[in-house]
Amino acid sequence: MESKTKNKERFFSVELKSKRNLKNVTLTNGSSDSVLVEGTIGELVQATFVEGVVLEVVGKNGVLRLDLGEDDIKRTSEQEQREVKRE
Repeated sequence: MESKTKNKERFFSVELKSKRNLKNVTLTNGSSDSVLVEGTIGELVQATFVEGVVLEVVGKNGVLRLDLGEDDIKRTSEQEQREVKRE
């Protein structure tokens, strides 16, 4: 998974062990441009950062990977704290 692109988009992937764990996938054909993917990765096994740039949440039924590094979480948390202090 690529870590970042020029426009700072974030990527994710969901890998399920079985299609039985997939609850809903919706790709609309109408005026809405939305996409919905729902399922369950099951009971949490572990959540770690892979190479510091990908949050990997492992469940008994699958894995969720998100291009979100530890630094991103710290930065947004610090920014939120500054905004609360201003109020």
